[in-house]
Amino acid sequence: MSYSVVHTRALNGIDAPAVTVETHLANGLPAFSIVGLPEAAVRESRDRVRAALLNSHFEFPARRITVNLAPADLPKEGGRFDLPIALGILVASGQLDAPALDTFEFVGELTLGGDLRAVPGVLPVAVQTRHSRRSLILPAVNRDEAALVRELAVYPAENLLAVCAHLNGSTPLARQAPTAVAHTPPNGVDLAEVRAQHQARRALEVAAAGGHNLLFFGTPGTGKSMLATRLPGILPPLSEAEALETAAVYSISGKPLPFDQWAQRPFRRPHHTASGVALVGGGSHPRPGEISLAHNGILFLDELPEFDRRVLEVLREPLETGTISISRAARQAEFPARFQLLAAMNPCPCGYLGHPEGRCRCTPEQIQRYRARISGPLLDRIDMHVEVPPLPRGTTHGDDNAAPPEDSASVRVRVVAAHERQLARAGTVNARLEPGEIRRYCALDEDDHRLLESAIDRLGLSARATDRILRVARTIADLDDSESIATAHLGEALSYRQLDRRRTPQV
Repeated sequence: MSYSVVHTRALNGIDAPAVTVETHLANGLPAFSIVGLPEAAVRESRDRVRAALLNSHFEFPARRITVNLAPADLPKEGGRFDLPIALGILVASGQLDAPALDTFEFVGELTLGGDLRAVPGVLPVAVQTRHSRRSLILPAVNRDEAALVRELAVYPAENLLAVCAHLNGSTPLARQAPTAVAHTPPNGVDLAEVRAQHQARRALEVAAAGGHNLLFFGTPGTGKSMLATRLPGILPPLSEAEALETAAVYSISGKPLPFDQWAQRPFRRPHHTASGVALVGGGSHPRPGEISLAHNGILFLDELPEFDRRVLEVLREPLETGTISISRAARQAEFPARFQLLAAMNPCPCGYLGHPEGRCRCTPEQIQRYRARISGPLLDRIDMHVEVPPLPRGTTHGDDNAAPPEDSASVRVRVVAAHERQLARAGTVNARLEPGEIRRYCALDEDDHRLLESAIDRLGLSARATDRILRVARTIADLDDSESIATAHLGEALSYRQLDRRRTPQV
């Protein structure tokens, strides 16, 4: 037999499209060519495969070898095709009898000695292999990542010889047991450490329950960043499907998977000097950025106006669609980016506008320029704008007679209950309700409808802002275990649009 077919997978964004490695041996002058849009690392596999076969005590055929990576129009990159190419040559040359070859998929980079090196993006490969109902053979160092996918037979191997021994039935590989991951609750900082700031704490609970975007603004030292870092501790846990999606983004980016925080939502905190590429992803070979690494989690932007305005504007599309498409001359990739935006800012350049001691000396023009760094369309996409006022004197030291603040665990119980109500009702959190679902689940009575219309006229709210107010009101009702939105729920939702009340700065 001078022809063989081996199954493997490439990477395209978070997807792992199937690739068929066809190998043909023909008579003629010895040659080794790889076709099918291979990039440099794939073309170099010729030398790695030749050395690995020889050092594994196989014969390298002195014939005309043609390897086709189909489909031909899909770019192939990396060393992940080394193992399937080597197996294709062995089967086509008759050195390996593998009757069950079609029931496996293979990924792995070969060393010159025939050992298997790790490859990135194994988790998306494992997910797609499960859908194809095949088993997966891969480098042993990738075993834990692939074993996260249940109902998939994973066979880790140390080298090429071990793979061949498994395929010919002489020494079967041990099947990898499912990876044991800890579903530990978030630990570390606790909401009980935040004193006073009752409205901000309540806003944090509402945002966590409904997945709403939230902006804190206030003078320095009022606890904006402190509040923001407590949000992960009250978020509902990830479902298994969400956890796999989030882990797949980390897998293709080459970052280690947080097995000890499997069910916890990611919390990304880029510095305000981050570029647009760092935030949304990019490069000649597109890689995910911070918004994709925050998929199903939190993207916290501290000192929001200090970010370059062009960088902030790239957030507008993914905030609406939950995905980001990166196009290059020869490549296009789409990454998931369904994140919850959490931001903090000062009210003016010096930070002390509205301080009780009157410390601000900024002019109205300076304040206006400062706030104009955040465009209206972006601000419109942030559901809740909440002021964090200066703390009264003595609050930071606490009051021995005052009741202790509620801790994160207690708040999280209410958040999880409200989250489950939303999933049971609409299959998604309130922040992602579509317009038709808003009309169905966020209906108001006649009096509340007039109240909302009055607020729209008074604050100059857009249709998008109106929908977001209704979504927040629905979440508040869920926290109260209410079937319908009451006047108190709508009034509280309107109170979280405080920047809309301050379009003209006052000094």
